[in-house]
Amino acid sequence: MGLGDILPFVAMFAVVYFFMIAPQMKRAKQEKKFAAELKRGDKVVTKSGMHGKVVDLNDKDNSCVIETLAGKIKFERSAISMEISRKLNTPVVVK
Repeated sequence: MGLGDILPFVAMFAVVYFFMIAPQMKRAKQEKKFAAELKRGDKVVTKSGMHGKVVDLNDKDNSCVIETLAGKIKFERSAISMEISRKLNTPVVVK
């Protein structure tokens, strides 16, 4: 078993790592940073599609209270959608 036999496996692992594993790790890091940077008054959307505004943050159990039209609901910070919430909070530029 020589280098020529092992090289295809190493190349496959490298491709899988750079196209699947590394981007997933980067995204997880961004989502964790987003959840840590949440503050009162932020408009957010949960991953289940519920819209609301952050009214309270609890660092002990990593949760937040969101005020919706139905009332106040407690969520885990990880349940907040990073992409949709960022789109909701970015100002619209009118040309």
